[in-house]
Amino acid sequence: MAEDKEQHTDKKEPDEKRFDGRLLGRIVSFLMPYKGWVALAFVLVMVTAFLGPLRPKLVQLAIDDYIVVGDLGGLQSIILLLLGVLVLEGVLGFTNAYMTQWIGQQAIYDVRIRVYRHIQRQALRFFDRTPIGKLITRTTSDVEALSDVLSAGVIVIMGDLFRLIFITAFMFSLNWMLALVTLAVMPLMLWVTFWFKRKVREQYRETRRHVARLNSFIQEHVTGMSIVQLFNREREEMRRFDTINDEHRIAWIKTIFYFALFWPAVDIIASTAIGLVLWTGGVNAMSGTLTVGVLIAFVQYARQFFEPIRNLSDQFNTLQGAMAGAERIFNLLDEDHALAEPDEPVAAERIAGRIAFQNVWFSYDDLPTDGSEPNWVLRDVSFTIEPGQHVAIVGATGSGKTTIINLLLRFYQIQKGRILIDGVDLNDYALRDIRRHLGLVLQDVFLFSGTVERNITLNDPDVTLERVQEAAALIGADRFIERLPGGYQQDVRERGASLSHGQRQLLSFVRALVYDPEVLVLDEATSSVDTETEHTIQQALDTLLEGRTSLVIAHRLSTIRHADQILVMHKGCLRERGTHDELLARDGLYRTLYELQYKDQERRSAA
Repeated sequence: MAEDKEQHTDKKEPDEKRFDGRLLGRIVSFLMPYKGWVALAFVLVMVTAFLGPLRPKLVQLAIDDYIVVGDLGGLQSIILLLLGVLVLEGVLGFTNAYMTQWIGQQAIYDVRIRVYRHIQRQALRFFDRTPIGKLITRTTSDVEALSDVLSAGVIVIMGDLFRLIFITAFMFSLNWMLALVTLAVMPLMLWVTFWFKRKVREQYRETRRHVARLNSFIQEHVTGMSIVQLFNREREEMRRFDTINDEHRIAWIKTIFYFALFWPAVDIIASTAIGLVLWTGGVNAMSGTLTVGVLIAFVQYARQFFEPIRNLSDQFNTLQGAMAGAERIFNLLDEDHALAEPDEPVAAERIAGRIAFQNVWFSYDDLPTDGSEPNWVLRDVSFTIEPGQHVAIVGATGSGKTTIINLLLRFYQIQKGRILIDGVDLNDYALRDIRRHLGLVLQDVFLFSGTVERNITLNDPDVTLERVQEAAALIGADRFIERLPGGYQQDVRERGASLSHGQRQLLSFVRALVYDPEVLVLDEATSSVDTETEHTIQQALDTLLEGRTSLVIAHRLSTIRHADQILVMHKGCLRERGTHDELLARDGLYRTLYELQYKDQERRSAA
């Protein structure tokens, strides 16, 4: 099941201590295209980090140098300076917040583009093994987890660190003894922080895993809701969803638990430091060895010193979410199953359409390394299709018919043998050229949400509306399209829910025809359409196949009879080939299939 698969694939996690620095470096690398803006943001953050600790120093000067001695003019000057510092700090804070958010959103845009482009490049083998919900999680919530870090996280963390440095420098410049008293609690603070870091990192990993499981389950069951309802499985699936959702809730509660412990611990440590400063500084002030201004400034510095630490804990929260999400994103990006492209592909402006399978062996599984026999789906398959020939493939379910189509379109890579087009190995063509010259029409037609025109052109600017209308007229699909309220601009809704199966099939034929492929590969099943639509589809097929090499998984007797060659598949092997009459005369496997599957069609046609 999808969620179980997700759980299994995420069990192995890299070693935390070795992995953090490298992972953070990869996250920060997304900011490199904007390094000029990042540098400017760093400068603004450093200036802001200096202005904050400057305020207690100004207060100390106001008390010790002007208030105590009664210098009203000097006090007014220092107050104006303090006001200027506050205004400048506010302006820089606004500028920096806007700039860092702009930088972060640009970087997030780049990350999402990179992830989606990587997914698009993968071979179908990758999608066979990866739950769709997992990929949705990677491109949405996992990428979004990086948003706060790339928007402000790294820069704000650096700002807080510099603020701590400036505060420490100001404290030591005022009184080194009180500075050491303030820092005396730091060993305890560091221990609490590292404990918190370890626990939260582990928990965030667990939480992100449960988010992916939840997304996988929802995506799969919303898509298959008709099956759930048909078989009255609502209660059982609700129970499973409740279990997955509950595990997600528990994971989040554990995360919250650690934060609920950490924040009060920081407050207690900070209050302890302030108490030590007041006690030590108060005793020194009463003995005359410390001024009141220095004592007041140190109380403010003690408060300021732990404020960045609180902020860093919040940023650490964000960073851990980003690290968990980034870890999964980089695992996806590092797992590349894209089919290899030739370094110097053979040019293919047009092809004649000669297809040859030479001793092809194929398995959907990885070949075993222990010497055991692979689970071959095709076994030593060889045949040749001449340009312009119409070839039908027949055979029982699981015999390898669809696999032949998948391999010809190079959705998968064969393990042994060769596939040639016009005498050139399929691997020597660019994938774009293969799929530009070979059209594919499947029985299960997929339509995107959007207009009829968009589903035909797939947003290709080279395919004009006039060309779409001409192709629709040739297929015979123009009649039903023009009856739609919006015509070619009618929204077909998700997966073409507003159209019948036959109408979706006709649109897929138009989609293939507008690109004018030299070779057509199709599964022409019409078992679920009415007689009138089947007649229209048959006419559309005749138009599509005219003048083209075609390879058809045959479900209709007329297709078989008119085929120049029939390939009979059985358990992954090509058992027979020939014309309809030749194969019937042999009285072999094809005749058995004909008696079981096609003879009823002949009787119905005669009737």
